Amino acid sequence: MAISVVMPALEMAQETGKLLAWRKKEGEVVTKGEPLLEIETDKAVVEIEAPSDGILAGIKSHEGAVVPVGETIAWIVAPGEQPPASSAIATPTGRTKQEPAKAAAAAPSAAVATAPASILISPKARRLAKEQGIDIAGLRGSGPDGAITTEDVLAAKQSSGAAPKSTPTSPALSTMARLMAERTTKSWTTVPHFFVVRDVDAGALLDSQKRIKAQGQSSPSVSPTITDCLISLVARVLERHPVMNATWANEAVRPNSSINISLAIAVNDGVVAPVIQNANKATLAEIATQRAAVTERARAGRLVPVDLSGGTFTISNLGMYKVDAFTAIITPPQAAVLAVGAVSDRVVAVDGKPAVRPVMTLSLSSDHRLIDGARAAAFLNDLVDAIRKPQGLLPL
Repeated sequence: MAISVVMPALEMAQETGKLLAWRKKEGEVVTKGEPLLEIETDKAVVEIEAPSDGILAGIKSHEGAVVPVGETIAWIVAPGEQPPASSAIATPTGRTKQEPAKAAAAAPSAAVATAPASILISPKARRLAKEQGIDIAGLRGSGPDGAITTEDVLAAKQSSGAAPKSTPTSPALSTMARLMAERTTKSWTTVPHFFVVRDVDAGALLDSQKRIKAQGQSSPSVSPTITDCLISLVARVLERHPVMNATWANEAVRPNSSINISLAIAVNDGVVAPVIQNANKATLAEIATQRAAVTERARAGRLVPVDLSGGTFTISNLGMYKVDAFTAIITPPQAAVLAVGAVSDRVVAVDGKPAVRPVMTLSLSSDHRLIDGARAAAFLNDLVDAIRKPQGLLPL
């Protein structure tokens, strides 16, 4: 029985993915779990594994194609088996060609209001064309089966002279950078952010991290960093504040059963946020090992789908860049993101007297649809207490 290879969805709002490369050629034998192709989303370049054993056949999308999520791009068949007929392959709307035709016949007024049924166009491209006043009837699509993509709409906008003027040397944004700009803009303009800030004495946290490292109590190959310690502490504090770990979906609060910490990591052309799964149940050594592995894959452009899935709360640490404090933009549908500044010596009052202590600034960005100021403050207060007294909260 033929198994379809589809463009995967790595996040809730993803509509398309760009096919960068096939790791196997048409007719080659593939093994379940081995790398089959690479795709690019707004988060990262990701390796997709073969879903089953067999022979790669019926490749429908080639390198450079922008493909709607859920669309079949190839098949894995048994020896001697033929891939299914192309007429059954989904269009960019997620339905077969026959289904849009039937829908258009049943509701002609709706089809006219959006676009002729014969025009294949991704939802994102349709929305962009409407915003920019581009007539899609005059566009030629570069996607699968001639589908119009966002790149086609942007090219039409630029050729019509409607695009902002730029110098000839202005570099083009990569897909990741452009989509990251779109997503952060959407989050900032649609999610009601508010911010709570605390300074915390990080002396005990630094001492614990150094002691664990010196005693060799972590993984033999990976030493825990301050970021690893913060992941562990945040995850355990989230157990007492489930609303901070919830998501906003369908105009309602949806609790999450797992605590999965997304960690913002800078790469060449943007920021990715691989996930430390079940961080509240992991030891510090396990967190450090996961963090080191996903960081290496992120910077090499080799993240896999599981690295990016299921995040429920984000940490963004710019301390290594000597930033004292900053605020971060929430990644929907998550409820909050914690921005961490550098640990630096500051003069503070200790028992009524001035003293120099290592201090760190924490800035919590929260979605006001789920969280009010009192709940955000309570979470941050408990986190500050955990950082001041980390003993027992950093399981090895």
